[in-house]
Amino acid sequence: MVERLVLAVVLLALAFAAYQLLKQRNLQRAAATAAVDPILDDFKPGIPAIVYFTTPGCIPCKTQQQPALSRLRTELGENNIQIIQIDAVENPDAADRWGVFSAPTTFILDPHGQPREVNHGVADAAKLKRQIELVA
Repeated sequence: MVERLVLAVVLLALAFAAYQLLKQRNLQRAAATAAVDPILDDFKPGIPAIVYFTTPGCIPCKTQQQPALSRLRTELGENNIQIIQIDAVENPDAADRWGVFSAPTTFILDPHGQPREVNHGVADAAKLKRQIELVA
C-alpha cells in the first residue's frame, strides 16, 4: 500500500515538473516572437496587457474567461490594462507562434510587451489581477 502511495506522489511530482517546463518553454517561445508579432501592433507601451486566445466554439471562454476579463477591466480601469483578444480559428498562425494548444489561453505581458505568465485554461479575475500586479 505504501509503495502505491509513493508511486502516486512521484507521478504527481513528475507531472507537475513537466507542466512547469511546458509553461516555461511556452513563455520562451512567445517572448521570441512578441517584439515583432503583428498581433501586438496595437500594444501600447507602458501598460500591461493580456493576450487572450479563444475560439468561437469555446464555451468556457464565453461563460467564464470573458466575464473574468470584463471584471478585471472594470476593476483596473480601461487605461491600466490592455486586453488583446485573438481568435485562434481565424488566426491559427498566431496561435502556433505563441504555442497555444487549447482555449482559453491567456498570456500576461509586462508594460514592455514581454510575456511573463501563461495560463492554460480558465484563469479567474483574481489570478489575472495578481499576475498583472506582479508585472506592472
